[in-house]
Amino acid sequence: MAEITNSYETVMVISMKLGDEGIQALISKFKEIIEQNATLDSVDEWGKRRLAYMINKESEAYYVLFNFTSTADFPAELDRRYKITDGILRSLIIKKEA
Repeated sequence: MAEITNSYETVMVISMKLGDEGIQALISKFKEIIEQNATLDSVDEWGKRRLAYMINKESEAYYVLFNFTSTADFPAELDRRYKITDGILRSLIIKKEA
């Protein structure tokens, strides 16, 4: 029996302190993690945005939106990896309604 899959979207808010190369490296890293565990539907780089409030004394961050389809257990693992990765200020994973 095939496993049930759901559509998700996730936003990463990346520290500008990493610099352009560091930001791109982090995007590539998470793109690979998602591709290994799920079907990556799209990557939308929103780029540098002003934060609504200071996070770690930073007023700007780099935003990236990933859309992917995966089994129900992968988002928890992705969230765990976000939390242990330096340079990610905030992240959010949302299950899309079918």
